[in-house]
Amino acid sequence: MLPLTDRGERYLGYSRAVRDLVRPRLLENRPSFRLTGVATAGGFALSFGLTTFFAVYDVKQAVAHEFKAAWLRSNGDLPDWDDLPLRRAIGSPFDPERLLMSPGISTLTIRRDRRGEHTFVLHERDGGKVADGGGLCHVAPAGEFQPSSADPAQVANDFSLWHNIMREFSEEFLGNPEHDGSAARSIDYTTDEPFRDFTMAREQGRLRLWHYGLVIEPLELGVGQLTVAVVDGQVFDRIFARRVGANDEGRFVGGRDVPFTDEAIDRLEPRLSSSAVTLLRLAWRDRRRLLADD
Repeated sequence: MLPLTDRGERYLGYSRAVRDLVRPRLLENRPSFRLTGVATAGGFALSFGLTTFFAVYDVKQAVAHEFKAAWLRSNGDLPDWDDLPLRRAIGSPFDPERLLMSPGISTLTIRRDRRGEHTFVLHERDGGKVADGGGLCHVAPAGEFQPSSADPAQVANDFSLWHNIMREFSEEFLGNPEHDGSAARSIDYTTDEPFRDFTMAREQGRLRLWHYGLVIEPLELGVGQLTVAVVDGQVFDRIFARRVGANDEGRFVGGRDVPFTDEAIDRLEPRLSSSAVTLLRLAWRDRRRLLADD
């Protein structure tokens, strides 16, 4: 209900209020891939349709603010379900037919070192530049699962976890402009650079990917996909030779890389997002398999 627009009217959505009042550098209502189903029989398969970033963002922020308001009213005690009508109306937060989900992709990128001195990339999000998660450290690259434009041909071309991860590598690691569909033609992921380098590294087995599944944030009920990319050191140094120390969303922790050790993960845990902690702990558990020679 508050604040009001400069015309004295209520804002029709939370995202519009944030855009007008907070004015983060990155807040665009672009198409997003919507999770519509999860199948586990005989494997793991995800089904998708389309939604928009603002539609999902408004739901996540609404349930988060509802919880905080109830928590403050109860002087810090756990609220009752009666105090959370919106969250209660959603029902099961694991059912994509009940909760609007657009699972972004968070990729833990590990540089596999021949001497065993493996490192990973960690990014601190700048609260003045991003719509949410400001001040937290997160694995990189990470971003929404979105097509680069609303053009139907590009939506079909971009409907790929790998294509999405490549675009995030290009933007976050190399500082390239946002691939937002403003280019004169569609992206060719097999010939355009830097995507050609990424694709070749993967085809040669020098860049390997794992999908760890879905997670859900308990406060916002935001859904994400956890993935791991392991890149051989020589290839990493070549394809990311022009790596930047900061980008449009924040800066990289430790200059560029953090040792992939249990001690480093323990030390950084208070600064990490919950999904980053989850992914790092799982990757550390599976380090022998992830870092194996073949």
